Amino acid sequence: MRELDRIPYPLAIVGAGRLGTALAAALRATGLETDGPLGRGASAEGAGAVLLCVPDAEIAAAAAAVRADVLVGHCSGATGLDVLTGRERFAFHPLMTVPARGEPDFAGAGAAIAGSTPRALAVAEALAARLGMRPTTVADEDRAAYHAAASIASNFLVTLEGAAERLAGSAGVDRALLAPLVRAAVENWARLGAADALTGPIARGDEETVARQRAAVAERTPDLLALFDALAGATRALAAVPEGAR
Repeated sequence: MRELDRIPYPLAIVGAGRLGTALAAALRATGLETDGPLGRGASAEGAGAVLLCVPDAEIAAAAAAVRADVLVGHCSGATGLDVLTGRERFAFHPLMTVPARGEPDFAGAGAAIAGSTPRALAVAEALAARLGMRPTTVADEDRAAYHAAASIASNFLVTLEGAAERLAGSAGVDRALLAPLVRAAVENWARLGAADALTGPIARGDEETVARQRAAVAERTPDLLALFDALAGATRALAAVPEGAR
């Protein structure tokens, strides 16, 4: 069956934020008949299926505005299917960032999907396929852990690089000089896994250098000292992983 035929169309996108706007444009560009993005609370009359791109706290209310016999999905990473109880439902969470400017490229990104029926799951899979995404099924009980991992890998990474940027700035070093180091570290992690990608003084057992680093953090950015200590402790634990367990 063609991917288009697996999606009851027109597909209505409810939620005109970054994700809803980007998904509507990207799906329309694949040839899928797509309405929207519609405003929150839209009933999406005439839609074959509805995809809710609204904040987690508003999913239930947005779904209540849609007829109970229409297939409805949400784009939340941390929320399970139970928020849409009482109807055939699916989840479709793009594992990527959607910036405020520019058109995001969904191709190659992951998509955490789920479905209350085989048909609902097939629709989520078909949406991923049309966008060139890599779908993986995540159960309701695993979604909070999955979304926490995504936040650590993306949101927390930006926070961490912000800390590095501040400390580098105190030495007159621009963040642009750190960027190639960050890219290489991420690529090594993706290729090798965390333990085998680890480099630096802690991995070498050079605690004297680590102590000098800590003193510099305490002097230049004392509010970051607790973060530095926590990260140093976690890095020591990672460095201690036996080679056979990596």
